Amino acid sequence: MTTPMIEIDTVTKYFGDKLVLDRVSLTVNPHEVVCLIGASGSGKSTLLRCVNRLVEHDYGAIRLDGVPVDDAAFGKTGLQKRAGIVFQSYNLFPHMTVLDNITLAPRRVHGVARIEAEDRGREVLARFGMDGFAGSYPEQLSGGQQQRVAIARALMTRPDVLLLDEITAALDPELVGEVLAIIRGLKDDGMTMMIVTHEMGFARDCADKVAFLDGGTILEEDTPTRLFDTPQEARTKVFLQRIVESGRL
Repeated sequence: MTTPMIEIDTVTKYFGDKLVLDRVSLTVNPHEVVCLIGASGSGKSTLLRCVNRLVEHDYGAIRLDGVPVDDAAFGKTGLQKRAGIVFQSYNLFPHMTVLDNITLAPRRVHGVARIEAEDRGREVLARFGMDGFAGSYPEQLSGGQQQRVAIARALMTRPDVLLLDEITAALDPELVGEVLAIIRGLKDDGMTMMIVTHEMGFARDCADKVAFLDGGTILEEDTPTRLFDTPQEARTKVFLQRIVESGRL
């Protein structure tokens, strides 16, 4: 029996008195792409951040490749090396070149020698068509290029899992396609991914499984075809109908 790469078991999270995640359970198998969809405030991003402990959950368990994420076996730094995360805001350092941005964590946090980190950095940038921009600064790049650099930075530690939090939300519409193409390429390579997205067409085409969150719970999860074409829950049907009416599916 295959051990899930990510196993979320009845996870509960409060922010003060507000219940944000209510006994959420979800598994992501190796090489699987799972998209989290739902209205803003449904708990999607919080759940994603709990996986690599950027947010600490209150109850339940989260395991990465069978090991609890709070296990001292890999500690917080080791966990974040194995579970890379990319946000909708690029979070690049404006005073540093592209190459310095993506090699900073490997060098400073994980102790990788500069020459080794830079060789790896140029390799990753070339894969994303950014090899000519190693010496550029973020302000010299388009939004799509900056997001490609952010994805490259997350891949620098060769993570087992990639967590993507609405990475196209801040992009102009014409730049969305180039970033989604990068994600499709990572899927083809077998990268395990959890993706929070409002791009329903992308979720339908790229995901192996889609989970619909509402009010901090997973109301429904299924293959993209079944969830989008024949949703079972009334709330899912209403959400998807609004998406269709807005022309986003």
